[in-house]
Amino acid sequence: MAGVRIDKWLWAARFYKTRTLASEAVRGGHVQVGGARVKPSRDVAAGDEIELAIGHARRVVVVCALAEKRGSATVAATLYEETPDSIAARELAAQQRRLQSPAPGADLGARPTKRDRRRLDATRGRRSR
Repeated sequence: MAGVRIDKWLWAARFYKTRTLASEAVRGGHVQVGGARVKPSRDVAAGDEIELAIGHARRVVVVCALAEKRGSATVAATLYEETPDSIAARELAAQQRRLQSPAPGADLGARPTKRDRRRLDATRGRRSR
């Protein structure tokens, strides 16, 4: 196998749930191969370095094997190897997020009443049912 489309490979390696999400991430510039933005149709080969952003996490992985079909998680884990710098940066970012203040609304205490929930929904711009 000479190469596989990047969107197919990202889906097969289980970085994204669907191929459509993988294609949108590539088109949106969240995925780079060799430090350059690519299109979803770009072929990847073994040894390529892929940098991708998923939510808050940034990963740098090296392609070890190719696959066009999505397999189990154990098979998907053999398709790539994450660089040690990427692992360290991801763990540091996760630790910093844990140390930050709790999420807004986490310290509300008692359960809000129906009136309180309606007020919260109104401030968030949600319509009441």
